[in-house]
Amino acid sequence: MAAGKGTRMKDPTKAKVMYPILGKPMLHYVLSLTEDLKTDRVIVIVGHQKTIVQDYLRDSHPSVESVVQEPQLGTGHAVMQATAALESFQGYIIVLSGDVPLLTKESMSALIAHHVETGAKATILTAEMSDPGGYGRIIRGKDGNVAKIVEHRDATADELKVREINSGIYVFEKDNLFAGLKQIKAENVQHEYYLTDVFGYFAVQRWKVAGLKVNLEDEIRGINNFEQLEEARKVMEGRVKSYKTD
Repeated sequence: MAAGKGTRMKDPTKAKVMYPILGKPMLHYVLSLTEDLKTDRVIVIVGHQKTIVQDYLRDSHPSVESVVQEPQLGTGHAVMQATAALESFQGYIIVLSGDVPLLTKESMSALIAHHVETGAKATILTAEMSDPGGYGRIIRGKDGNVAKIVEHRDATADELKVREINSGIYVFEKDNLFAGLKQIKAENVQHEYYLTDVFGYFAVQRWKVAGLKVNLEDEIRGINNFEQLEEARKVMEGRVKSYKTD
């Protein structure tokens, strides 16, 4: 998903995913991850400043496809835009965010393996945060699977004590994902279609939703402002130095 405006970056002429980290757009790192995972296809959902993003993709990642989300009506609406492109595709659907550039191959490989091993219809990458404020909470059932995701603003006092959060990174069985997308509605203050709403439909259908917790908070942090962009730069710089040392 790479359609967002990045309002808090305060530059309407630039797509958020094109802000650089060590000289490369943050989207570059997400696309490199898909290459490392040897995915069959990569579809980038573009929207705000779509021409800039598409020109970059054409020059640097010519095998990558793109679809347009216009207007931008939420994460669920974003994934809906890939429905036609994936109509004949058979396999797992991995949902990544273009503004989460620190995610590693190791964590994603573990997520995919966990999805296969558990036989889940969807698997969520989660993390335990020291400060989970603002994040959706992962509520697990007695069997250890994900019972629901509760947004921070909708959580009860007990649910707010939960520190395991939803990263927004998922693996889905294709048919189950698109069946769920047909059921979600924009019945919220923002009038947007949230991808997390598919899990309510999954629960009704008794489709198994698994969760895999990663230990590194940095990996799943999204970038929404310049302070977070600078923090990501420092982490990436540290990784580069580590690689050189090794």
